[in-house]
Amino acid sequence: MSLRSAVLVAGFVLAALNLRPAIAGVSPLLDEIMNDVGLSPAGGGAITTVMVVCLGVFGPLAPLLARRIGLDRTLLAGLLVIATGVVLRVLDGAPVLYLGSALAAIAIAVMNVAMPGVVKQHFPAKVNLMTGVYVSAVVGGATISSALVIPIERVTGYDWRGVSALLAVPALLAALLWLPQALREREGAQNGPRPFGMVLRSRVTWYITALMGLQSLTFYVMLAWLPTIYLEAGLPADQAGYLLSLTNLVQVGTSLAVPVLAGRRASQVPYVVGAGVLTVLGYLGVLLAPTTVPWLWMIVLGVGQGASFALALLIIALRPADPTTVTALSAVAQSVGYVIAALGPLLFGFLRQVSGGWSVPLMAGLGVLVAQLVAGWFAGRPATLGKPNL
Repeated sequence: MSLRSAVLVAGFVLAALNLRPAIAGVSPLLDEIMNDVGLSPAGGGAITTVMVVCLGVFGPLAPLLARRIGLDRTLLAGLLVIATGVVLRVLDGAPVLYLGSALAAIAIAVMNVAMPGVVKQHFPAKVNLMTGVYVSAVVGGATISSALVIPIERVTGYDWRGVSALLAVPALLAALLWLPQALREREGAQNGPRPFGMVLRSRVTWYITALMGLQSLTFYVMLAWLPTIYLEAGLPADQAGYLLSLTNLVQVGTSLAVPVLAGRRASQVPYVVGAGVLTVLGYLGVLLAPTTVPWLWMIVLGVGQGASFALALLIIALRPADPTTVTALSAVAQSVGYVIAALGPLLFGFLRQVSGGWSVPLMAGLGVLVAQLVAGWFAGRPATLGKPNL
């Protein structure tokens, strides 16, 4: 591998690692944040909700930016804005907490949509492998951040603000590594046909969008509330954080392997359905016996959720034939999908508040998973985006 290729891959992986810490790093610190800022459970859940709403609403900026400045420069800008947002949100007061979170999430939204196009543009012969690498890095970033924020807080003596501000460092390092790609890219590299009309008219788009949204909803619910569920079940804060880290860690390996295997087949239905069933089993374990072999439930949940996320992104990259159409499909699927997902943490917090426990919210999550299985069945079938009657 040449130095140029090594820098490309390293920058790509480190950029992907930054797509979740700004969100996942909130969850283990949520109780401390709520107590410090004076937020209710619904208000605490709204931090994640605000970010996931931004993932949906601002995703369509990615194709517009890519057409104007190119995919690589769009990715670089996203990394710099993430760093700005995570620093801003640690300033005093709830308004800047939400504002900084929103700014970081806007950048993540743009990068989320751009990344499948980047895979198609830079690694056209290795879409399966690099999708797995990309998703594994995304999940790895969530794992590292959720696992380390509490230990770093204890070792450094920082409060949640200081620890959260440190998340700007890896974003800046990734921007430095990606800078050579951005400098080489021609402006308007994505100029050409605008495929949104064709993408919006295809049924395939809406099957994929439903899969993306529903699997994201069930993922962000657990990301936002799993440590709190275990805290209220009687486990200490560090163990609750480690359990979240375990389920994220399992997703790293799953996310790398599943796209490589599933991409070899015309139909991804068996993989999508299997992933959904495992996620159902993980939810059932947390619902019925949260403190009985909790590590087992986290492994099952991690395999199911990691595979579901990886498959949704793999299908986005496989169905279209070129990076421009991939970016358009990614914009639709992730934007609408994340708006759907944004309801999860907020409604979970609300159901917890009115029901006084976690049984009702978790049963609602199981209902969403049934819908995810149906959407996955249709999204995973062989199809080529843009063919008539699709």
